[in-house]
Amino acid sequence: MAQTIPVSPLALPMPELGVVRGIRLGAIAAGIRYKGRTDLVLAEMAPGTTVAGVFTKSKCPGAPVDWCRAILPKGEARALVVNAGNANVFTGQAGRKTCEATAAAAAKLADCSAENVYLASTGVIGEILPAERITSALPALHTALSENGWEDAARGIMTTDTFPKAAVRKATIKGTEVIIQGIAKGSGMIAPDMATMLAFVATDAKLPAPVLQALLSAGIQKTFNCITVDSDTSTSDMVLLFATGAAQNPDIAATIDALTDPDLADFRTALNAVLHDLALLVIRDGEGITKLMSIKVSGAVSDQSAWRVAMAIGNSPLVKTAVAGEDANWGRVVMAVGKCGEPADRDTLSVSIGGVCIARNGTVVDGYDETPVVAHMKGQEIDIAVDLGLGTGAAQAWSCDLTHGYIDINGSYRS
Repeated sequence: MAQTIPVSPLALPMPELGVVRGIRLGAIAAGIRYKGRTDLVLAEMAPGTTVAGVFTKSKCPGAPVDWCRAILPKGEARALVVNAGNANVFTGQAGRKTCEATAAAAAKLADCSAENVYLASTGVIGEILPAERITSALPALHTALSENGWEDAARGIMTTDTFPKAAVRKATIKGTEVIIQGIAKGSGMIAPDMATMLAFVATDAKLPAPVLQALLSAGIQKTFNCITVDSDTSTSDMVLLFATGAAQNPDIAATIDALTDPDLADFRTALNAVLHDLALLVIRDGEGITKLMSIKVSGAVSDQSAWRVAMAIGNSPLVKTAVAGEDANWGRVVMAVGKCGEPADRDTLSVSIGGVCIARNGTVVDGYDETPVVAHMKGQEIDIAVDLGLGTGAAQAWSCDLTHGYIDINGSYRS
């Protein structure tokens, strides 16, 4: 049974979703693990759909991750199958056979090769995923697919999520309007090295797979790879980006520099906004969350160094519990900076919370009044800023507090 978990106090309502021409999707209750809710999602894409993907760097990935990595070089997609409740991880040959059976069943329905079917699973690790529950449910699910099935799909991929997550933007490519729309799931086992959960984004733009891949890989770095709930990277993480081509925008050459080409500037901005929205929704649903932390680091020797410092702050149990307790304990931020192994100098360091500079040049600011900081800590969104005073490197990360709720959820996850 799915756990009954209160909806996150930082939940946001679903945006008004549109239609992405060239993709139909939906969800069904297949009884894989949960009772009384949908847990299997199918999407079918038009012929000619291109695809890009980014996957977990876990050394113990799930069978669906291996499957998707193997077929990604083709750059073509016709279907996506996602199940919730069972991650199909550490399941050996049985896991591989489930992938093969699932892909074959979906390929028959979509009239395509199994190598054009993408798979994703999320849930408990180490339990055999019964392929027959998926394959027997797919025909009825395929019959019911709809271009308006996005919200159903967003709900169907949830595990300990307390609300469905989606984002949408519009952009223009060479005068043609296109839509970018995506869904995500994730609330625990969230940390970078990518992805950090499951996310599926689609656009009706016509873009070659190499261009899509360059845009997605770059967009991930300052969105999904800058969030953390608990410092734990999942075995199943992936983000997939599909382009159906239905918008029929003028051709974009596969050889262009996707990150600088002016014809893609608006699309880049919109895609990054969708990725950012989805990533922040994951943090807003962090297990047991009561506070959202925004962490900005500047003055580092490089952007990468700034990112490591920001993530050290976001991952610190002592920082996270101080935030949960509404304790303006800025010394824990200093601790997190000092422990992470990145260049730092106590005598050039400054720390601010809620826009109030607390410490500078190795000591507390003269006349520091904790009152506004204490008030800020009582809010739901906590802003922490650190300037290392060493260079021009900068980064931003997002995290959440650590509460008893996190322990309650994860202490009984399998029961």
